[in-house]
Amino acid sequence: MAYVSRIKDDILDGLFEAILLLNNEEECYRFFEDICTIAELKSLAQRLAVAKMLDAEQTYTAIAEETGASTATISRVKRSLHYGADGYRLMLDKLRTKNKGAGNKKKD
Repeated sequence: MAYVSRIKDDILDGLFEAILLLNNEEECYRFFEDICTIAELKSLAQRLAVAKMLDAEQTYTAIAEETGASTATISRVKRSLHYGADGYRLMLDKLRTKNKGAGNKKKD
């Protein structure tokens, strides 16, 4: 069964369509620097870092110290990890798979 978002609309569809057209990190930087404020980008990056650390079962104290995230932010990310739309889980699994593949490549 396909996922049905509670927030789906035409404007968000257009945003996600544009994001999916990005080909590399440079294009991501260029697009996101234009569409987001630096604070918004830092906040998004912080939340992903928090999710990774929660997934690694690190403590709130360690996460707060390393990321600068508040305990409220850490709690919100944890709630999303456990009760959200599984977006964090999807991305964490993809990153883990990608990093395992990168670790198996031989260096010349």
